[in-house]
Amino acid sequence: MKTKQSSVKVLDVTLTNNDDFVTFFDRNYIVFQNHLIVLHGESNAFIEKYLNDKKLNFMVNAEFKKARPTKEIQAQETQTPKELPKKEEPPVLEHKTKTTLKVLDKLVRSGQELNIESDLLLLNRVNSGGKININGNLIITEIVEGSIRCNGDFMMLKSSPKANIVFHEVEVDNKYLTERLNRVELKNNEITITPVLKETNWG
Repeated sequence: MKTKQSSVKVLDVTLTNNDDFVTFFDRNYIVFQNHLIVLHGESNAFIEKYLNDKKLNFMVNAEFKKARPTKEIQAQETQTPKELPKKEEPPVLEHKTKTTLKVLDKLVRSGQELNIESDLLLLNRVNSGGKININGNLIITEIVEGSIRCNGDFMMLKSSPKANIVFHEVEVDNKYLTERLNRVELKNNEITITPVLKETNWG
């Protein structure tokens, strides 16, 4: 099947009486030979025979949607499009990181308790009865005889036979700590203790 689309010129005619109709088309029918004549009202055999004799195309009481004028279409296309309402962006969740490393060079005395949220580097000892509770990483360069509670990624400390050391709610056995610094961390749900050499990457 082959199809071809053509534009059609339509002439709407409202029938009132036969004489007026014939007078009009006798003068102008040549102009409307390429038009589709749409008759509105009560058509009759006389009118239809007249149009057929003139070889004019016609329909009776047909309704067509009127096309918008070209200027109207062009004006609409050039109008600035209305801005669509902006979608609300999901709230940006701020990633809270631990604060920077805190360095202390003081003795933690008996009865003294430190509660630390950041990482801590302690350059002194923890006496018996002293206590450190920390949620960050912990490095202690001197002997520990008090109590340590650490929930960070790791902690480093020397052999401390008298200390009570708890890492992520697990008590660390002091006998595994060597004289030098030891790195204590949680790997695969197991506490691992690794001796640290003199040249140490503290990161």
